[in-house]
Amino acid sequence: MTKAELVAHMAEEAGVTKKAAAAALNAIVTAIHESLKKKDGKIRIADLGTFRVIKKKARMGVNPQTRQKIKIPAAKVPRFTASRALRDAAKKAK
Repeated sequence: MTKAELVAHMAEEAGVTKKAAAAALNAIVTAIHESLKKKDGKIRIADLGTFRVIKKKARMGVNPQTRQKIKIPAAKVPRFTASRALRDAAKKAK
């Protein structure tokens, strides 16, 4: 599903215009971004899941073209953990 399809579905389900649905979706995405920037870096949405920031340690990797070892620096990356309701919905997918 694309963002445009999601906006159309949201508009139909909520009985609002596509413009209003797009604004709501953008507000949600912005809220997630802002929450992840904070110190605790975590946001939980019931029936969807939890977005959080994790710290990955520096590690050694291999350039697949040259087979040369390279150092991959430490980084903070976003992580999403699906809720039980979302996992159950995925199990029932056709």
